[in-house]
Amino acid sequence: MKFNYRNSTIISALIAAAMCAFTFTGCSKKTEEKAPSIAVFIPGIMADSPTYAHVAEGVQEAVDTYNASVSDEKQKAQLYIMEAGTNQSEWSTKLTALTATGQYDVIISSNPSLPEIAEPITKQFPNQKYIFLDAQLENNQSIYTVSYNQRDQAYLSGYIAGLYSKSHKVGLVAAQEYPIMNNILYPYFAKGAADAYSGTSCDFRIVGNWYDASKGAEITDALVSAGVDVVLPICGGASQGVISSAREHGIHIVWFDENGFKKAPGVIISCCMTKQAFAANEAVSQYLKGETPWGTTKIVGMKDGYAEYFESDPAYKEAVPEAIRNKMSELIASIKDGSFELPQSLN
Repeated sequence: MKFNYRNSTIISALIAAAMCAFTFTGCSKKTEEKAPSIAVFIPGIMADSPTYAHVAEGVQEAVDTYNASVSDEKQKAQLYIMEAGTNQSEWSTKLTALTATGQYDVIISSNPSLPEIAEPITKQFPNQKYIFLDAQLENNQSIYTVSYNQRDQAYLSGYIAGLYSKSHKVGLVAAQEYPIMNNILYPYFAKGAADAYSGTSCDFRIVGNWYDASKGAEITDALVSAGVDVVLPICGGASQGVISSAREHGIHIVWFDENGFKKAPGVIISCCMTKQAFAANEAVSQYLKGETPWGTTKIVGMKDGYAEYFESDPAYKEAVPEAIRNKMSELIASIKDGSFELPQSLN
């Protein structure tokens, strides 16, 4: 049989490379360890979604801290941030494309729908790792999730809405329906309002997307016509329309996911948020230490320090009567010390 010299050369090179990968005998030096590479996948636009901006902020903080401890510039962690836009139907394609580059050791994001989107991608690319905040999934060794107990946050927002409302009608304007919205945010907001003042009703409306400010204003106008005088918007950029309508009609807003008092002083009467930056920093720092418990979910809440209600802001004290603030302080303290616990389900 005639032996092909080209094939012989290739085979010899592959054997040499394999020997160098598993032993260092005959190799001039050990291959340098690859510097960590991290991507943040934003399922939206950061300018319209504070919660996503906080994810990027927390990851950046973790990377900066890590890099400050690394003297070799070539070993410093690299960070890439991608905004995937508000069209949820495109997230799977864009996440797959980001994964397929093979450039990132871990991709971090935040959205309850992402584990379901990512699971089939992990079968195509089993070496890719993902960290998802505000999400929950067990037993996939490519994915680690952090889930927030948003019952407390939604209940607190509903409770002050119920205390503040004079019509005893409150509303929630959501971008769209999804499991956390339908099973946690809306029902616990409504429960909080009803517990604050018996008989308070909650009107639930859907924008249909995360950006249509005109539709947000139109829906809020309709809520006002129905007698609603306190609204919780969870609808991204469409929230600007809710604010505009609230100003026009003299109603009030309870704000979610950031300290937003400056957005509409006197209109926004309370703000609470999940500490996404803190959670993102913690998760990435854990990853960079090689300590991520893949295939598990960490569940955290207000009593764990992952949620904040902005009681000390001067705008809160100016907008909300002392009697209401005192009731809110008592409720918050009881949640933090564990003496008050909401049921896991309202069904």
